[in-house]
Amino acid sequence: MKGGVTEEHLYLAYSHQFEDCIFPLHTSVSLFLLSYCDCKLFKVFLVPSSDSTDDQVFGKAQPDDLEVHFVSRCQLPLVVQSCCLPAIVEEKGKFCRAGLSVVLRHIIQKTYEVDPSKKLVLELLGFKKTCLKACAEVSQWTRLCEISIPQAVESLLNASPDQYQAIPPEVLLLEKKLGEPVRVHNDDKIRRQKLQQQKADDKTAAPALAKRATKNLSPEGNQVDQAQKEIVEIKDQEPASLEQRVAFSKLVGQEIPATTSREPSHIRKTKTSDLPPLEHVFAEGLYFTLADVVLLPCIHQFLVFSKKHNKKVLDLPLISSWYHRVQEVPGVKSTAAKCNMQFLQFPDLLSFPDEQLRAFCIIPDDLEEEHEDNQFIGGPRPTMTKLMESGIEAKFSPHPCPRWTLDWNSLPAAVSPGEGKMSSDRALRKQQQLNNLVSMVTKLSKPGDVIVDFCSGGGHVGIVLAHMLPSCQVVLIENKELSLERAKDRSDELRLHNIWFIQANLDYFKGTFNIGVALHACGVATDMVIEHCIEAHAAFVICPCCYGFIQNTVKFTFPRSHRFKEVLSYKISLWTS
Repeated sequence: MKGGVTEEHLYLAYSHQFEDCIFPLHTSVSLFLLSYCDCKLFKVFLVPSSDSTDDQVFGKAQPDDLEVHFVSRCQLPLVVQSCCLPAIVEEKGKFCRAGLSVVLRHIIQKTYEVDPSKKLVLELLGFKKTCLKACAEVSQWTRLCEISIPQAVESLLNASPDQYQAIPPEVLLLEKKLGEPVRVHNDDKIRRQKLQQQKADDKTAAPALAKRATKNLSPEGNQVDQAQKEIVEIKDQEPASLEQRVAFSKLVGQEIPATTSREPSHIRKTKTSDLPPLEHVFAEGLYFTLADVVLLPCIHQFLVFSKKHNKKVLDLPLISSWYHRVQEVPGVKSTAAKCNMQFLQFPDLLSFPDEQLRAFCIIPDDLEEEHEDNQFIGGPRPTMTKLMESGIEAKFSPHPCPRWTLDWNSLPAAVSPGEGKMSSDRALRKQQQLNNLVSMVTKLSKPGDVIVDFCSGGGHVGIVLAHMLPSCQVVLIENKELSLERAKDRSDELRLHNIWFIQANLDYFKGTFNIGVALHACGVATDMVIEHCIEAHAAFVICPCCYGFIQNTVKFTFPRSHRFKEVLSYKISLWTS
């Protein structure tokens, strides 16, 4: 307990280090954020990948302001042993947060909670505090930042130099995304300011350009060189863009003053579709967020490697500009110095080859629609008819045990789903659902079994199971922190000792278990749970959710059934969900 704050332990994987970087990169990113936030709330442990790792060689890459300890994997709390690192666990070892995004978001929230004056730290979570909150399994952006780029850079650094043929596709994807128009809250106002600035700049720029053009009409042979020098001079003299001024004014706590009290009529009357797009200043748009903190150590190592082996780092103008811009954020350079990270400096870029960028594109989600039946009119009834014509028909059977029910009146109040902050009508329906799931799991389980409640939400299934099956270990896995904390409060009230709580994406749970349970796991999560259970050779009891939310992802494409694929396209198959 530090000053009334419960001490939490942060566990980071450690495989090796090279110069100013600790691997895996998730560990370097975590240490960088701790130093940037000046956070001393966590006791930090490095978990070596092998027992032969020498902790004496760690010093150079360790942040100067952090105390770090070594611990072997077998010494980890049992709940942490079931998860991928990084992971944070509370002192009692029942509540664990695992996965890079979840851990980093918790560090930020905890830092601000203890010291509310650190508002810039909280701003790392972005508008509505959603930066990297979406699961990597379904969010392409979270996956790119949290998984794809760190893995791609690590693979590049571990490969021999002669195997490096081209820029990793994941890095090219980041370059492409940095070139996409920015969408931010209330961007209409900023885009009108930009339009007004552009029109004002056009009026003042025309005479200057004409004068320079006249000056450069000399018969000397170095016209081209002189022109390039002029371009560099103009670039050096150009003021920061509106986007940059908006972004950095927020970092220093200032507001951009309006040019006039009211925009000119021709600016106000401009259609939104005709307004100039906003350009990226940072990874997610105008503002410095957690995504920039995650990407910086990874891109830094990529650029260092590329420069060392004389590779074309200038093929990435947007990443190069972003890399320099991030260095100007208050606190970044000092944090890099503490982490012994030496930033690179590049010359001004006059031209940018884009052959690779033109050749690179994102795989569209709707590839399956190439064979779309344009004559088919969608809808539940036509879809079911089309399936029946192909010999696929739904069959219904009576309930195997219609008398399955729990005596809810005899159970403690905290076991009831009504304690999970829901209406009485919804709580009654939830009880009816739980009657079936709990009865089936009770029938399957035996003493000593580990039962995992995937996508547990407020713990409506897991808490009942933990109470009804005290000889089994129940694990609740949920990505939403508030829901899981609500479940923990109910568990504490019941004084349950056979229950763990893990805030993480499904992929970060690697523990062994005997039975998997999921009630209304949204969209693709139901398929992910089934796959997880099959890989673990575990039984599963699952009631799917509103499949209207399913979408093709990196892990899955729909329809899943081979027979359905022969009859229905991706778009039409959604009608059956």
